[in-house]
Amino acid sequence: MLQCAKIITGNSNRTLAKGISRYLEMPLVDADVRKFNDGEVFVQINENVRGSQVFVIQSTCSPVNDNLMELLVIMDALKRASSYKITAIIPYFGYARQDRKVQPRVPISAKLVSNLLTVAGADRVLTVDLHAGQIQGFFDIPVDNLFAAPVLVKYFKAKGLDDIVIVSPDAGGVERARAFAKRLGASLAIIDKRRSAPGVAKAMHIIGEVGGRNAILVDDMIDTAGTMVQGAEALKRAGAKDVFACCSHAVFSGPALDRIAESVFSEVIVTDTIPPKDQNHPAAEKIIVLSVAELLGEAIRRICQNSSVSSLFV
Repeated sequence: MLQCAKIITGNSNRTLAKGISRYLEMPLVDADVRKFNDGEVFVQINENVRGSQVFVIQSTCSPVNDNLMELLVIMDALKRASSYKITAIIPYFGYARQDRKVQPRVPISAKLVSNLLTVAGADRVLTVDLHAGQIQGFFDIPVDNLFAAPVLVKYFKAKGLDDIVIVSPDAGGVERARAFAKRLGASLAIIDKRRSAPGVAKAMHIIGEVGGRNAILVDDMIDTAGTMVQGAEALKRAGAKDVFACCSHAVFSGPALDRIAESVFSEVIVTDTIPPKDQNHPAAEKIIVLSVAELLGEAIRRICQNSSVSSLFV
């Protein structure tokens, strides 16, 4: 057990928080995190946190605004209870896709969220696979951006697949896919994706050799699954043997689960930065959920002990 450190969670991902608690052999702080009848967030911390380094575990996944508000109110309560230092553990960082102005008169919401977190009392932020790494620069406090790749790579190594090719679903994800391929000793391919209209993507052709190989599509998140499913179909047409999808954040909004259920994927491997959705859905048979509890728990331990976290950035 870490001295002078405590962990607390909101309601967004209690299962992951309990996994981190077990790994660290530390109980979660006793706290009431609920809503008034009109929807306002209410927080009461039921134990002493004065002078403690407190880690707040809360993904800002759907419902995004409710979970974000819970995080802000928890941190404000901790600050007013004289906590020594507050670290926001945000396994999935919502609003990360709004990191720049892509058209006139739109907000940069990721910057707004970073300001909110700092004002609410965060002294440090720890997150997993930011959609855009440059979001770290929006903060004037330390930000540790961990990668879920070690957890995902370990799974595929244990699976013992041969003739693997790692595939990026678009040009923007090449760096991520290349790093993944290096760890698995695999080759690399890229899907050339063209958009015929806003929000409408079409996979045109594949750069690289995928015929007769086990293809693993790698991305940071799966939202509506349109891009990944189209990519899988393109890989099958190009002669790929089995096709797997792999991502850190299973957003799975809108028609995602239906698309996955009807897709050619053999498996869709995700982590628990976002709690699994509708486990009775037919798509659940294809979805494998891996836990990042040990990864986050080890990062917390190293922060408390003032030792290096950089070795986790692999």
